[in-house]
Amino acid sequence: MKNKIVFYYVYILLSLKDGNFYIGFTEDLKRRVSEHNSGKTFSTKCRKPFEIIFYEAYRNKYDALRREKYFKTTKGKTTLRSMLREYLNKK
Repeated sequence: MKNKIVFYYVYILLSLKDGNFYIGFTEDLKRRVSEHNSGKTFSTKCRKPFEIIFYEAYRNKYDALRREKYFKTTKGKTTLRSMLREYLNKK
């Protein structure tokens, strides 16, 4: 029997209510975005709805957690805005 390939995701949501980012980590991206948009996540329930605008997939959990931590820093947010410049300019 083959082992299931597991990915760990770092994702960026854009709040359509306040225009700010939410940066998170999960093993199940579809489920997690759904939880944010249905108000099941305490930290984001007042900021919904959300649009997923970026994600990265990692095979190692700790690589993904390190990247999430970086994106939450001032330098990481600057990097994100640079990476997503064209998309954010159209908003």
